[in-house]
Amino acid sequence: MNADPLELQKFSDLAHRWWDPTSEFRPLHEINPLRLEWINARASLAGKTVVDIGCGGGILAESMARKGANVTGIDLSEKALKVADLHSLETGIQVRYELIAAEDLAAREAGRYDVVTCMEMLEHVPDPAAVVKACATLVKPGGLVYFSTINRNPKAYLFAVLGAEYILRLLPKGTHDYAKFITPAELAQFARNAGLVVDKLKGMGYNPLTKIYSLNQDTDVNYLVACTRPA
Repeated sequence: MNADPLELQKFSDLAHRWWDPTSEFRPLHEINPLRLEWINARASLAGKTVVDIGCGGGILAESMARKGANVTGIDLSEKALKVADLHSLETGIQVRYELIAAEDLAAREAGRYDVVTCMEMLEHVPDPAAVVKACATLVKPGGLVYFSTINRNPKAYLFAVLGAEYILRLLPKGTHDYAKFITPAELAQFARNAGLVVDKLKGMGYNPLTKIYSLNQDTDVNYLVACTRPA
C-alpha cells in the first residue's frame, strides 16, 4: 500500500481536533477558502461529481459539497474519516466517505469523476507519482485535477519546516519531511507521465505580520497545480 504508517498515525492521533479552527489544523481552515475558490473558479463545482483524495477530516470535501458538488472523500486514516462522517451528520452536508487508497479507487471507478482534488497529501506518501496516476485515471476525459504540495529548496525548508513548525508554530513539529517535498517540475512530470496536461501553477503565501494567507505567483514554498485530462 502506498502509505507511510507513521504518517497515518500522526494524523490519526490528531483526528479529534480536525474541525477545531484553533488547533493544529488551523492552517487548513485558513487556506481552505483560497483553495476552494481557486478550484471553483475553473471547475464550477455545482452539479459536478468530485473525489477528494486524502480528505482527512473533510474540510475541503465538505466545502465543495456546500458549493453543490456530489463529493466523495477518501483517506487511509479511519479515525479522520470517522470525524469527517460525524461532522457531515452535524452540518447536514452530504459527503460520501470511504476508507480506500487512491490506486484502489482508481481501479474500481476509472473515469467516473468530473473533478479530482489531492491537496496537501502528495508530500506524505512514499510514491507520489502513483497517486498522480490514480488521480488521472479517476477523472473523466475533459475533467480537471487539482494538486497542492510544497516545493523542495532551501527557502521551502526555511518557511515550511523551520518557520511553520519551530518558529511560528503553525504546525506540530515533525509535520513535514523535507526529503518528501516535490518541485513543480517533478509534479508536472508526474502529471504528464499520467496523461494529464498542466494548465495552471499558483503559489500560496503566508504573511506572519497580518497572519493572512494569499494566492500569488511565488511557487517557492506552497503551490497549487491545475491539470486537465485531454478529451
